[in-house]
Amino acid sequence: MNDNGPAGKPEMPTTYDPKQAEQRWYKYWLDGRYFEAGKRPDAPTFTIVIPPPNVTGMLHIGHALDSTLQDILIRAKRMQGFDTLWLPGMDHAGIATQTKVEQKLREEGKSRYDLGREKFLEQVWNWKGQYAQTIRDQWAKMGLSLDYSRERFTLDEGLSKAVREVFVRLYDKGLIYRGKKIINWDPAARTALSDIEVEYKEIQGSLYHLQYPLKEGGGYITVATTRPETMLGDTAVAVHPEDERYKHLIGQHLVLPIIGREIPIIADEYVEKEFGSGAVKITPAHDPNDFEVGQRHNLPQIIVMDETGTMNAEAGPYAGLDRSECRKRIVKDLQDQGVCVKIEEHVHQVGHSERSGAVVEPYLSTQWFVAMKPLAERAIEAQKSGSGVQFVPDRFEKIYLHWIENVRDWCISRQLWWGHRIPAWYCESCGEMHVSREDLSSCPSCGSGELRRDEDVLDTWFSSALWPFSTLGWPDETEDMDRFYPTSVLVTGYDIIYFWVARMIFTALEFTDKIPFKDVLIHGLVRDAEGRKMSKSLGNGVDPFEVIEKYGADAMRFMLSTGCTPGQDLRFRWEKVEQARNFANKIWNASRFALMNLEGVSAADIDIKVPLGTADKWILHRLNETVREVTRLIDSYEFGETGRVLYNFIWDDLCDWYIEFAKLSLYGDNADAKRATQSVLAYVLDRTQRLIHPFMPFISEEIWQHLPHEGETITTASWPVYETALESPEALREMELLMDMIRSVRNIRAEVNVPMSKKVELLVNAAGAEELAILQRNEEFIQRFCGTSKLELGQGISAPDKAMTAIVTGAELYLPLAGLIDISQEITRLEKELQTLTSEVERVEKKLANEGFVAKAPAKVIEEERAKMKDYADKRDKVVARIAELRG
Repeated sequence: MNDNGPAGKPEMPTTYDPKQAEQRWYKYWLDGRYFEAGKRPDAPTFTIVIPPPNVTGMLHIGHALDSTLQDILIRAKRMQGFDTLWLPGMDHAGIATQTKVEQKLREEGKSRYDLGREKFLEQVWNWKGQYAQTIRDQWAKMGLSLDYSRERFTLDEGLSKAVREVFVRLYDKGLIYRGKKIINWDPAARTALSDIEVEYKEIQGSLYHLQYPLKEGGGYITVATTRPETMLGDTAVAVHPEDERYKHLIGQHLVLPIIGREIPIIADEYVEKEFGSGAVKITPAHDPNDFEVGQRHNLPQIIVMDETGTMNAEAGPYAGLDRSECRKRIVKDLQDQGVCVKIEEHVHQVGHSERSGAVVEPYLSTQWFVAMKPLAERAIEAQKSGSGVQFVPDRFEKIYLHWIENVRDWCISRQLWWGHRIPAWYCESCGEMHVSREDLSSCPSCGSGELRRDEDVLDTWFSSALWPFSTLGWPDETEDMDRFYPTSVLVTGYDIIYFWVARMIFTALEFTDKIPFKDVLIHGLVRDAEGRKMSKSLGNGVDPFEVIEKYGADAMRFMLSTGCTPGQDLRFRWEKVEQARNFANKIWNASRFALMNLEGVSAADIDIKVPLGTADKWILHRLNETVREVTRLIDSYEFGETGRVLYNFIWDDLCDWYIEFAKLSLYGDNADAKRATQSVLAYVLDRTQRLIHPFMPFISEEIWQHLPHEGETITTASWPVYETALESPEALREMELLMDMIRSVRNIRAEVNVPMSKKVELLVNAAGAEELAILQRNEEFIQRFCGTSKLELGQGISAPDKAMTAIVTGAELYLPLAGLIDISQEITRLEKELQTLTSEVERVEKKLANEGFVAKAPAKVIEEERAKMKDYADKRDKVVARIAELRG
């Protein structure tokens, strides 16, 4: 027997040891460089760039799902002859990583400012080195077939070059600009955030109704706010120009309570006159809508808090207070003055920082922005013209389009130290600003060396947006870029369609004139058994490496991949992992049995073109059908259905039926039949391991290396293909009749508690000559698996008295069980069967009587339904006749 691979064993151990096999085979694959792309220059390519995990810690169960789906596709395509590239890499994750390192420093009683920028960045690079290796180790444990020779990091030299190139080009086109706008501010991390880095949570708050007195004469205007501390920055109150209640007041002034500042009453169509009092306080420096109103009316912009969320000098008597404490104080003071006239409970959506969890502050700040509309227009045009990406499921296309059609300018600057530093320099001498691909040491305008580089870094997603092409060498013209771009598919969760997917599409179109990937496969989240999102607060998270430790990587991979449907969330259940482990053990035990009966058989000895028995032809036919279905389903990203097809074929057809049937030949005296069955068994097991390999790479390699085979590893073995020569509908029909008979006899035995060790008499009344010939050809199988002392096959055989009866398609079975059967019990059993068959006949009759169904259903489906009805009706009539006989 051919036994390639590391430390091959002459025979398989009794039990499979995942830990030992997984470590050994992964090392073997890496040493053999089987995962590296570029070895098949004439083959079509299939490329995936991994969604780069953040270097912030351990991979979670969501990463395990995402990575497993990608590995299934890559392994299948590699076996199908593609030149596959699965490019690994990691993201520097600006805010997330910096937050982790700053937290570590705080535990040591330090801050980043104590270290300074350079020393702090050394600490972060050390963190990155530690966790990057941890992630690689975790990839290995999951069995991911990544091309490590092409691994990238979003802050490596090549990607940094790409980031600068994109920044400069967009700046030169006027699509990147620096301006003062209201942005989302994280007061904990002290940095700007983009809109999609803000998570909105429903919060029970209050709505405060405040009276602002008129300066001229008596009276007041009532406004309402959920954030009374921002009133300190109010510079106007706005009303609708057509609101009759306030028309006469437009242009007059109010006196801001506590502060005493005079503010104008302005008219603006932004105000909804039917909502509330019809008057709105305008705080241009602390609300995005108010900012727009302020721009239109040239209002002052008064910032009343600093970058930590602490009230500043503009807050007057509240300077130095935290914003939440300021709210309490100011509400009390307003009540004392009699101008806070009502406080209502109010549930509203409050923005929180995705990373720090802090309540986000709308904040007027000078930042860098990308003008999104021109970039989005091209992506929208591509999608609507049919030349865009294909979303799977396609409903996610609407979500994607809705976002890019309503996109706002992207705030890309972050007040961090870890990340791509903005390539802009300010001359202290002439005051000019310069954006450059290269570091500047002197001012291009005046030659002065008094240059100050912008302190900010770019949003993490700016570099991630370039991932599909920057990782392949862009902006340089590289072989990898030419060969492997655009990539084939992106596999990702629905939670980052806006963050990442949309940005990759519009940057790719802008800089490569091509979409970055053909398909986007969207999967859901991994939730707990109760359907809850996994979180630290709930304590319901699952560590994938705990799962691997307990059950092995293959079991985890099979459970995750076959338990999910595109776009849908997956519930993690430990019992499902256990079932997957049991499935792996079933494959192992079946293979071990087979190998004990393949002694001396080499790959050259396998010949399935010799004369074969019914069971041999049948299993090849079923294998062929499984090959076709598995290939189709993987190409359609239907991994759950793929798992079902594989499970049914391996567990039911191969293990429960074929191997049992094969024993007759393997243990019999017919040498030709034995050799034929050995060939079929070896062939089917080999192809089965290949089909299961993308899902369960380790156990399939271990088994395959023990089987007669050619080649070094199953990783590069050819993928099975559908072969017309293996079709055998006749064998399929024969086996279905035999299996129905065997099941029926065993069911009857179970009903009357007759063990298989006790032989029974069986009479079989065949429906016709064709059925009788099938039964006679397979008489040995019937005797063996029905456990008969006497077997009578024929046509026109009458049912004897006191016998158990079963009706199968093509035959009636009678088991004379005198002394073992209670007639009344048998009548009761047949009446139950009659009830079931009658219900089935009525169900199909109703379906066929439905004009809508008959009008819309394909002719083949209608014929199948009619055939079912005839079959059910025939069985029903025979059961009726048998009941009558027993009663007579």
